Amino acid sequence: MSASPLFRTIEGPTELERFLGLPYSLNPELADDLRLGRRRTEWMWVALIEDSVVARMAWWGNPGDNKPALLDIFDIADPTDPVHRLAARNLMETATRQVIGSRAERPGYIRYVPPDWRENQASHRHVEVLIDIAGQTGARVFVERLRFEWRKGTPIAPPSGRLEFRQPHDDDEVLDLMTAVVPGSLDAHTVLDLKTMTPREAAHDHFSGELAQQISSRDNWRVATDHTGASVGFVTPGHNHYHPVIGYLAVLPEHRGNGYIHDILNTGTRILADQGVDHIRAATDLTNLPMAAAFERGGWINFERSINMTWTPP
Repeated sequence: MSASPLFRTIEGPTELERFLGLPYSLNPELADDLRLGRRRTEWMWVALIEDSVVARMAWWGNPGDNKPALLDIFDIADPTDPVHRLAARNLMETATRQVIGSRAERPGYIRYVPPDWRENQASHRHVEVLIDIAGQTGARVFVERLRFEWRKGTPIAPPSGRLEFRQPHDDDEVLDLMTAVVPGSLDAHTVLDLKTMTPREAAHDHFSGELAQQISSRDNWRVATDHTGASVGFVTPGHNHYHPVIGYLAVLPEHRGNGYIHDILNTGTRILADQGVDHIRAATDLTNLPMAAAFERGGWINFERSINMTWTPP
């Protein structure tokens, strides 16, 4: 008969190796995250049975934040073992109570999965168990996203000559362009924002959130214009804390259907490639078929997916 699980935080950075005993794509980032304040040991929990880690979870936040912004690590050693599954559920409830407390808005959960996770029996089983355990605590799947990567050496199509590119005049111009594209967005998070926000508010929320986390110069950003000088779209290539990225990419509603998305993506890719990066990351919702097609046409690889879950009622 197995001993009852012990739920606790890791005992300082020196215990990180124990936490890394369960494999996951984010493992290589955790040491730097701890050092730079994006994670705290009190946000990193394990379930132990006879001194073995059978489940773990960890939240992520911006340096200096008092509370985490995202649950992005939740693992179980053996998803076929009912003892491990029960320990994982109890860990989620115990750790959440200690870390999040009575916050009205519980941070969402994101799980990175292989691109073929549904076809791979082992991956499918593991992911479904994690989704089910989170579901038992009130979470639901909100959206599945495709994660793309451009890799050094992948050809970039030369400029078509249909568009010109310039730096934005200022932040207000970028906000104006974002406000114009928000109403027709296929992004699930943006669609949800528009239920409680105006397009301008939703644009500002994204601008001051994800885009503000770019640590690179905004000199990389480009506005695309046609031969009359009218703006048709924009792209924000840069670097976040982890990777070179295409942070935002859009075509204004009145200019869609002309294939401009390819010109704009190629320009954003070329800006970073010319700076010597060996890869670039980007993501889009599984249901955003035009954006996914643009990445695929540009030679980007769908290297991973993410399952986004939320505790917010539909």
